[in-house]
Amino acid sequence: MNATLPAEDLIDSGAQDLREGRETLAALVVAIGAPRLRLLGVELPPNLPESPEHRLYALLSKDGSDSAHSRYNALIRRLVSYERAAECVNQ
Repeated sequence: MNATLPAEDLIDSGAQDLREGRETLAALVVAIGAPRLRLLGVELPPNLPESPEHRLYALLSKDGSDSAHSRYNALIRRLVSYERAAECVNQ
């Protein structure tokens, strides 16, 4: 992929965390987007966390339940931004 894509750092970090078996914010975001990311050529392990949406929200809530919803939405927006940009590059 092109290193200038938005959220490339998040996607790369999350994919690496998944390959190494770490459940991080980035890993859960990538797990949420896994079907589309795989179509875009992002290599991911076959086994991903179950219910990544719920797990991500729970992890965000640990750091502050008042802002968990807005931080969750911001992470999902970054994922979608990456996916859309990658689709444009791959056309």
